[in-house]
Amino acid sequence: MILLSLRAVMIKSFFKNHHTKQTIYLAWPLVITQVGHIITGMVDTIFLGKIGPTEQAACILSNNLYVLLMVFGIGVSYATTPLVTDAHHNNDLLKKASLFKNSLFINLAIAVVCFVILFLSSGVLKHMQQPAEVVDLAVPFFDVLIFSMIPISLFFTCKQYCEGLMNTRMALIISVVGNLLNIVLNYVLIYGKFGFPELGYLGSAWASFIARAFMGISFLVFIFKSPLTKEIGLVYKQVKINWVELKDLARIGLNSGAQFTFEVAAFVIAGLMAGTFGKEQIDAHGIALSIAAFTYMFASGISSAATIRVGVYKAQQNWVEIKNAGFTAIKLVFIVMGFFGLLFLSLSSVLPMAFSSEVVIIEQASKLLIIAAMFQLFDGIQVVAIGALRGLEDVKYPTIITLVGYWLIALPLAYFLAFNLKLETIGIWFGLLAALTFVAIALFWRFNFLVKKNLVGKS
Repeated sequence: MILLSLRAVMIKSFFKNHHTKQTIYLAWPLVITQVGHIITGMVDTIFLGKIGPTEQAACILSNNLYVLLMVFGIGVSYATTPLVTDAHHNNDLLKKASLFKNSLFINLAIAVVCFVILFLSSGVLKHMQQPAEVVDLAVPFFDVLIFSMIPISLFFTCKQYCEGLMNTRMALIISVVGNLLNIVLNYVLIYGKFGFPELGYLGSAWASFIARAFMGISFLVFIFKSPLTKEIGLVYKQVKINWVELKDLARIGLNSGAQFTFEVAAFVIAGLMAGTFGKEQIDAHGIALSIAAFTYMFASGISSAATIRVGVYKAQQNWVEIKNAGFTAIKLVFIVMGFFGLLFLSLSSVLPMAFSSEVVIIEQASKLLIIAAMFQLFDGIQVVAIGALRGLEDVKYPTIITLVGYWLIALPLAYFLAFNLKLETIGIWFGLLAALTFVAIALFWRFNFLVKKNLVGKS
């Protein structure tokens, strides 16, 4: 009882702390925005699960390939935040406008390249050793889905710019409206309601594209019209696309994109491995991953808050506050993801029912959620640590760590457990658990090392 009372007092004291309050203030709109982003895919999965397991598997397979390049583009856009934070701290309007223009240029250029690669890659789906009936439906779904690449890039460019200004509300509003639109469009286009054509499972792909196009275009309009951000419109024509800022954005952005891609690619390849065991295992893997991705977005929101707060103190070269901001975010994500881990353990057989009514799929997904419960803490710590390091513009070592974790640990181990030890999808997920554990410990060590090194140098 005494220990429980002490813990309750410590938790209460933690949430009263100035750094905790500031982190939560910045993080909660980011969490809702990030959750809104993942909900787009979850809504598609749920709607298609009502049609049938083959259609649902086609959606999951299409997203597996699509998301591989999508997250690279999103990762590149993350370079905008720390650079804009520094310019905002110095009240440099021209620098902010120039960064925004150059961010739009580099992010849209990368999005176009990614779109072209994906456009030429739909045939790859036929050579991934997936069930034939799933592939037949996945190809046309994929061909529609890839058009979302450019509006997503536009949305995240605006989002990361606003985060650099410590404005996290604008993205929240647009994300909520966009996701409500996606839900309505899924219903209308799949079933042909209110005079719209009945597109069946392809209606879900078109719904996602239209909703994302709305989010990207409306956000760009908001940037130039909102009283909070329209100041850059006064000088936007004066600034030019220039090599100096493109180089800074590429230095941080390409590393961030690589970090995202290494992790997501491991999960995508894991999904393809699962697909070799049948469409039920594709669905189970996709459902468990969707649920885990949902909780991951809470950690991702806290991570973005850590990037902002650490970036502000880096501009001041205040390493005491960098330490406080970073470790507060890590403690906060530990509490949040610990809660989700317990939730997964207690509801592992219930949560998959929202996605499927197939008993075999539900049972398999529930087993995967138990493993997901085990990696919640590590997943949260790694993404917050990488966010804090991004605020310090430290990107080289985190990129190496993620490469080693996901490609040299996760994939070989997942393959060995799945195929050699015959654990199938369960073995794949244990491989992912091992990688997340390594990456979390290594990134935490990196942030702690930099803090200690600079605090000693200041003393």
